[in-house]
Amino acid sequence: MPHSVPPSEPRRILVLGGARSGKSAYAEELAAAAGPVRYLATSIPDPADHDFAERIAKHRDRRPADWDVIESADPAAILSTAPSEGTTLIDDIGTWLTARIDALDAWESPRGTVAPDADALVTVVAAYPHRLIIVTPEVGMGIIPATRSGRLFRDEIGTLNQRLAQACDHAVLVVAGLPLPLK
Repeated sequence: MPHSVPPSEPRRILVLGGARSGKSAYAEELAAAAGPVRYLATSIPDPADHDFAERIAKHRDRRPADWDVIESADPAAILSTAPSEGTTLIDDIGTWLTARIDALDAWESPRGTVAPDADALVTVVAAYPHRLIIVTPEVGMGIIPATRSGRLFRDEIGTLNQRLAQACDHAVLVVAGLPLPLK
């Protein structure tokens, strides 16, 4: 069961972890322990990507039916309207960043091209007045990606994660399903 964050406190919590680390399940447990949940799913499904569609379906099946689910690739806009109670859970910043890079056709652009979007997100997170849980991938602990797009994503998400960690009150790294408090 989640620990170390009182459910009644409005807190901004960053949950980081690698692929299949258990970060989403941990964040969902934290959110469920604190009352009503507004769940923001940031992925943009590609009908041709059956593997990703399966992944999305598993996330959908795991969520309680009473959660208010919003599928949107614009968390800054969603966070500008805060519910009066409960928790907003964003899952996840990696799919949001990928969607922004795609939308800007920036895979071959210089690093920092998505900075205005990242700035807007960090600003709204820092000002968010209620309980907020943000799930994001930690990708900087592995090998250097062989492709330019892989290196771009790793660099952009690493910088954004640092900024989000500064804007949040609490940060947790999930490894092998185990939450390790960082802040």
